[in-house]
Parts: sequence; structure tokens; C-alpha cells
Amino acid sequence: MPIEARYAELPGAIAAGCERMVHPSIVEQGERDRQRRFIGVMLTAPLFAAGAAVTLVTSGMGAAVTMAAIFAAFGLCWFIALLAAATGKMVTAAPIALTLAAAALGGLIAAAGGLSSPVAMLVVALPFEAWWIGASRRAALWGAVSAIVAVALQPLIPAFLPIAGAQIAAWHWLVPLAWALTLIPRISAFRDTDTAADTMDAADRLEDVIDAVVLRIARHGEVLDASAKARTLLKLPPELLSGTGLFDRVHLSDRVSYLSALADMRDGAVSRHLELRIRLPQSGNGLVADNYRPFALELARGEKQSDIFTLVLRENDETAGLRDDLAQANEAAAAAEVAKGRFLAVVSHELRTPLNAIIGFSDMLLHEMFGAFRDPRQKEYVELVRDSGQHLLAVVTSILDVSRIESGAYTAEPEPFRFMDAVEMCQSMMRLQAQAKNINLETQIAPDAGDINADRRAVQQILINLVSNAIKFTPDGGDVVVGAKRIGSRLHFWVRDTGIGIAEEDFANLGKPFMQIQNDYTRRFEGTGLGLSLVKGLVALHEGTMSIESMPGEGTTVTIGLPVGGPKGRPANQAGVLTMPATRAKGDRNGSLRKTA
Repeated sequence: MPIEARYAELPGAIAAGCERMVHPSIVEQGERDRQRRFIGVMLTAPLFAAGAAVTLVTSGMGAAVTMAAIFAAFGLCWFIALLAAATGKMVTAAPIALTLAAAALGGLIAAAGGLSSPVAMLVVALPFEAWWIGASRRAALWGAVSAIVAVALQPLIPAFLPIAGAQIAAWHWLVPLAWALTLIPRISAFRDTDTAADTMDAADRLEDVIDAVVLRIARHGEVLDASAKARTLLKLPPELLSGTGLFDRVHLSDRVSYLSALADMRDGAVSRHLELRIRLPQSGNGLVADNYRPFALELARGEKQSDIFTLVLRENDETAGLRDDLAQANEAAAAAEVAKGRFLAVVSHELRTPLNAIIGFSDMLLHEMFGAFRDPRQKEYVELVRDSGQHLLAVVTSILDVSRIESGAYTAEPEPFRFMDAVEMCQSMMRLQAQAKNINLETQIAPDAGDINADRRAVQQILINLVSNAIKFTPDGGDVVVGAKRIGSRLHFWVRDTGIGIAEEDFANLGKPFMQIQNDYTRRFEGTGLGLSLVKGLVALHEGTMSIESMPGEGTTVTIGLPVGGPKGRPANQAGVLTMPATRAKGDRNGSLRKTA
């Protein structure tokens, strides 16, 4: 940061520090300004006195007396400053300060050689400092009286102090010159105070319209002043926000965003908006450990002062309430999803026992173990009961598998096996179904497909579900192809058909449980919509990928990619979590649709 910029910030930083030392009982802004200036003068006066004390050394008083005078100046001035800060009353501190200033000025003039020394020009300092602090004619009058007393005392000083041979030197001009240099930042600060007063008057009018606290802050976040609305919105006197008072009340996790916004403003941003939590005073019972409330904060740059920002702070209860309601709704939806999964799992498990009994007894009757049927229709009806039971058992098993995957209870047991074995098993199971519709079921397995480390039953289930869907939605005389090849460390296999295809608007529902593509053609076929959902879940458990390419009327291709070496493993509580972000893209040649999960 340039030195000029730092020097420009110095008065504001000193004023902010002195503001924090003003007693909290002082509410009226004018009185606070007077006490702030008084404390500032009392804290900095010993530094000036120490620089001027070199005249005491040249006057023959010696280093010991000079050091004693310097320590006395620091001790007395800082004691008076602390007295005003602790009591909030200047009735006692101000007269003591004027008395000590008159005595110190008289001694300094005497040590410098009397009224003919340039140091005597400091007599104008007392009335000016008194006016600077009190901002009234009465205060300036008392300062002038103190200066007269200092002039009257200086001839008497040599009788009490060992001053001998005091000589007037040219460098004595440095003492009044150093004091004069302090007027430059103070006059500019006084001018800024007038501007600030006008700004805060506008802020007071603004806060009545927008119901917010308006603050002026320096470039590093020190609060210079705050509007009176802080008493109602923040339950705090405006003066307690001065300096770092606001930052100290910002929630720890929100301070980074607050400081980032300030950094952006220093870098030239026009405005910034953010949300943060601010600690308010505790209620009277003191039962609340922390009382943070949400607020919306807006930072804006002033038109005339680029290094002073305007901060607007308003309550944000409505947004916070909506956020809490959304979180509760998400929790309720998640709980309902878990409850639904448990319900389906329990119902499915309870249905399997009677279904197995129905299927078993139906088989016994079909084999005429207890006698032949008297009417051919009896055998036909029993066969329908068995087929319906087997269909229902398959549906229940799929529901149970989907529920177990979603709840994380599905356990995959990877083992090495030839992928071609799983394809042949699927082909033997689906051959009769394909022949019934005169569909050509082919395989295109590359020689390098080889072995794969995966759950054999899960891979077989994936193939059976995909091939079954392909046969179901392919018209008579169509083709269904099962292919596979190895690409790097992954085995990619696919099922391609020449069926009805999938429309673009239906891609969003693919893979959702109990969701089946709805159109006049597909509703001719039975189905629960669980097949693709189960495939998606089993692929996710193997840390694989699934993509679907389709075009209405030209068929569908579902491609699965599984790691050849098996899943790397994941934490137990995430074993069944399915995170499959879907994307779609339109091909540029054949208009095919692609969804990757």
C-alpha cells in the first residue's frame, strides 16, 4: 500500500480507536465527539512533549530531570485520558488537563529562553486545542485563559527549577512547526466530520425508508459511524459498532465472505451483496448461549470518498425462514423415501413365501402327481395360476432388489468369471422368448472380452433385464444384438435392438422405479418399469457407467462399462448410494439421443 494512502488512513484509524474508549453511557453524538477528541489529545500530547523536551536538556536541567519530566507528562496525560474513558465525565478531567497544560507550557517557554524564543508561539495552541475539543467559544475562552496563565508563570519557573543559561536556538522553530503540522490532518478530519454528519443525516432519512442500519466504514472495515436504527434492529447503541465492533459480532464462519467483499471493494468493485449472521445481545434470562440472527448486507462505494464505503444492514428473517423450511422439507422427503423403501422391502419379503407355495403346488398339479385332470380346462387354469405366480414373484424380487440397493443393503460379491459364460446363460434363457416373436438374437463378443471381476449374479441380471426389454419392445422379425469389447481397464458391453426407440421427452424418466415409457405402442406390453432401474443400481454398485442412445422408430442401444478389476470399494454407509448425473446430447448425423448415467 502506498505511504500516502496509509497516512490518509491514520486520522480515521486514530479516531476509531478513541471512539471505542468513550464511555458507553455517552449516547449523544456531539458529547461523544468531544470526549473522543479529548481522549485523543491526551493520548498524543505526551509524544509531542517528549519531542519538545530536548529544550530542557539544553537549558542545563540535565538528562535525569528531562526524563523525569517526560515520564510525568506520559503518566499524567494518560491518567486523565483513562479517567475520562472510565467515568464518561469531563467536568473534572478537563480543568485538570488545562491546569497541567498551562504549567507545562510555562515551563517549556522558560526552558527555551523566555518569550523571545520561537517556542513561545505555542501559546496559541492552548485556545486552539480547547476549541478543537469543546467545539465552542466558551472552551476557546478557557483555553486562552490557560495560555495567559502559562505566560504569567514562565518568569517564575527558574525559581523552582534548575534552569540556567538557557539559550535561544534556531532549531526551536521545530517545536511550533511540529505542532502546526498536526493541524493538517485534523482540519481535514473536521471537514470530513461535517461531510459525515451530512451523510449520516441522509442515512437517517434512508433508514426510515428501507428499515435498515446504515453504516460508514473505512477501507479495512473499521466502522466510522452508524445510524440510530441500530438500537431497534441490532439492539445496540450505534457507538458500540464503531471500530471493529461490527466485525466482532459477525459469525465466525461468515467472516471470510465479509472480508472477501471488503477486498473486492478495495479492488474497485462498485457494490457487493452477501448474507451473514450477527450476534445480538442476549435476552434478560441469559438462557441462549448464542443469539445470532441472519442479516442481508449490501456494500456500496461512496461517490466522493473512494476509501469510505456505505454499508446497509437489514434483517433477513424471511429468507432464512424459507431456507429452514426447505431444509425441513428435504429431510421429510428423505425420511419418506426411506420409509417407502422399507415398506416395499417388508411387503416384498412377505409376499415371496406364499408365492413360492402357489408356484410349487401349481407345478405339482400340472405334473398330475395326485391324478389326472377330468377337464382340459382345469390344466389350462392351473398353468395360468403358475405363470401368474412366477410373473408376480419376478416383480416382487425386482422390487426387493431395488429397495435393497436404494437402502444400501444390497451386498455385491465380486468374483472372477468369463463374461462369455454370463452371455451364454442369458442367451439360453431369452432364446424361447425371442423365437416366439421371430427375433434374431445375436452375439458380437470380442475375443479380448476375457474375464471380469464382478458379482456374477448381478451381471447376469443386468444382461437378462436389458435383453428382455429389447425383445419386448422390438417388433416381430427384428434384431437384438449383445456385444462386448475391452477398452483399457474397463469392459464395455451393449444390447442393441431395432425396436420402437425412445422419444426425447421420455429420457428424463428412464431408470426411475415404476416409471415406464407411456405411448400407444408400449402399453401393449406388461411391465413395472423396474428393469432399467435395477440395472442402473447394479451398475452403480460396480462403479460402472451406463449410457443409452436411441431414436424413435430406429431402435435403442444400452451400453454398460464395468471395471475389469472390480470396484475399488467404498464406505459401508455409501455402498448403495446411487449418484448418477444424467446428460443428454443430440447427434449431428442421425438425430440419436444419448443419456449417460
